[in-house]
This record gives sequence, C-alpha cells and structure tokens, in this order.
Amino acid sequence: MEWIGAGSLLAWVWLLLGQGFFWRTDVRLPPRTGPERWPTVAVVVPARDEAAVLPVSLPSLLAQKYPGRAEVFLVDDGSTDGTGELARALAGERGGLPLTVTSPGEPEPGWTGKLWAVRHGMALARERGEAEYLLLTDADIAHEPDSLRELVAAARSADLDLVSQMARLRVAAFWERLIVPAFVYFFAQLYPFRRVNRPTARTAAAAGGCVLLRCEAAERAGVPESIRHAVIDDVTLARAVKRAGGRIWLGLADRVDSVRPYPRLGSLWRMVSRSAYTQLRHSPLLLAGTVLGLALVYLAPPAALVTGLAGVLTGGADAGGGTAAGTAAVLGGAAWAVMAATYVPMLRYYRQPVWTAPLLPFTALLYLLMTVDSAVRHYRGRGAAWKGRTYGAP
Repeated sequence: MEWIGAGSLLAWVWLLLGQGFFWRTDVRLPPRTGPERWPTVAVVVPARDEAAVLPVSLPSLLAQKYPGRAEVFLVDDGSTDGTGELARALAGERGGLPLTVTSPGEPEPGWTGKLWAVRHGMALARERGEAEYLLLTDADIAHEPDSLRELVAAARSADLDLVSQMARLRVAAFWERLIVPAFVYFFAQLYPFRRVNRPTARTAAAAGGCVLLRCEAAERAGVPESIRHAVIDDVTLARAVKRAGGRIWLGLADRVDSVRPYPRLGSLWRMVSRSAYTQLRHSPLLLAGTVLGLALVYLAPPAALVTGLAGVLTGGADAGGGTAAGTAAVLGGAAWAVMAATYVPMLRYYRQPVWTAPLLPFTALLYLLMTVDSAVRHYRGRGAAWKGRTYGAP
C-alpha cells in the first residue's frame, strides 16, 4: 500500500499540473465582437423520439435573436412518438425563426442514424441558400435567446472553423448530482479544453449538443460522409475538422442547457455504457489498461488511507510495519485530497455542494463498472445501442 499510495499521489500531481489544467472551469467563449455583416446560419436538429423534451428545447431555438438570416431544419429520424408533428405545432404556436421539418428515411448501411439525419439536414440547407455556418444542436438542448449570436460572434472574432460549447446537463435527481458533474470532469480529463483549443496540439474534441461549424470547413473535412460510421460523432467531427487544417474551440456553456432528464441510475448507466467501449476502440488491452488506471488513480487513494490507518491503529506487526502503514495513510490521504480539490471547480460550476468532492472515488467506481459493462454488451451484440438501433465496430 505504501508504494501504491506513492504511485497514486505522483499520478495526481501530474494530473494537477501536466494535463492541460483540465480541472479548471474558466474556459468559456473567447472574447468577441459583432461582425459588420452577420452570416447566414442553418440550424440542423436531428431528432428521434424527442416529443418529451421538444416543447422546451425547440421554442428556444425558434426564439433566437439573431441579427442575420437563420433557419431551423428539424430532421425527424424515424420517430414513433409524433416528434415531427409536434415540431410543426410548436412552430405554429410560437413563431420565430422559420422551421422546416423533414425525414430522411432509414439510414443507409454504414451510417449512424444521427449522422444520416445531419447529412439530410445539411443537404436541405444547401438547397435553400448559401449558409456560411451550420449550428448542429441536439433535440434536448435549450438555448438562451442570444446563444446563436454569441457563437457566431466568437467564431468570427477568433476566425474559428468550429465552436462548440458543452451544454450544462441537468442535475436535479440524486443520481444526476452524483454522476453528471463527474461525466464532464472525466471528459475534460480525456480532452483538456486548453489543448483542444491550441492550433498546434493534436488533441481534438467537441460537444455534440452545440456545435457551430463553418460550411467551408465541413466541405474540406468531407463531413459528414467522412465520419458517417462514428458513434462518438462529436469528437470524430472535431478531429476531422482539425486534421483538415481547421481551427476549433471547445469550452463550457453558460447559457446552453440540456433538458433531458436522467432521474435513475439505469438511464445514466446506459448513457455512459453505450459508447464507453467505443471510446476504447473495442480493444481488450485498452480496457484492461483503463480499469487498472482508474483503480490506481481513483480507488487506490482511499484504499491506502483506510488500510494505512488500520495498520497504525493496530500497531502493525512490528515498528517498521507501523511506520509503513502510517506512510501509506499519509500518501493515500494526500492523493485523495488533491483529487477532491481538482473536482471542486466542476461541482461549483454545477452548483453542487463542495463537501461531496471526496465522493469522487465512489463515482469513479461506477464509471469503471459502466465501462466494463459496455465491453460486455459489445461482445453480446448489444453495444452502442440507442433508441432501437445498435451499432457495431466500424
């Protein structure tokens, strides 16, 4: 335990200082001013069985106060709950930006349903006129009235080809409070925003709920055809744009929110497990490394502290054993303290009590189990399942 505690503490010191300051939550939209001419924007919303959230999200898009021309294209991806009809009714009641509701039919082989819908929406937008930007946003995302204006202003001011904001997810139920902030925290740990936003860095990522994409950059990257198979489509999109020479930006949102509820552990479990093994490229070796890494980084500190304290209290087998136990307790406690401290900014961003930061090892254990379950589902032929569709490895 002494050596394990030392290894965990070293890992946390490196994560604190050497992983792009991933734990900070101050990466927001870059400084921006309104352009002299506001470009035309096509808003593409892929939607499959979203009648439950559409009454909140769609009116927020239609109510955008955008100085230029904008049009909303909602692509009904084979819904069975009346999503398309509801969208038309909401547009008739609320007014605002023009709305077109369309349906592309079942996706062709090799396409995920969402990207097939995005492809259809982009094609329809091209037919309607020369849009300079696309706003790709999910059907469960609600935007404040100035959201589109601020995104375009940021893209124009910093000459960015892709601007993405990670929407603030819902944290109302117990399991949402426990798991959702950690979801964003772990995402930022994998893809530190500061590295994503550095043009010379290889790291690329986006948050699929809110992506403003320059049409010219999409054409250079061959999007969406070049990423048609992607289950984790947002990260794959960002990689394609960056590899094609585009400049990308990713940060946290202040005025863009997800309204999709995850009130039970089961719904959150499915959200994570459906793509966790895909993130690991369906590799058993990467899965084993991830499990060991999560255990060392998140589970070892409390284990070393508890085991060390138990050894100190019992006096150890001898004086040397007691000293080793005390050292393990100190190292484990220090690693746990650093871990909790890095989690505090994310808890504050989500307006959650700071005292819950030491619970992160328990949440990490849940994510470890979700990741293993994702691999099990994949080998049982049920991996990457979403709303009646299952996608295998490309």
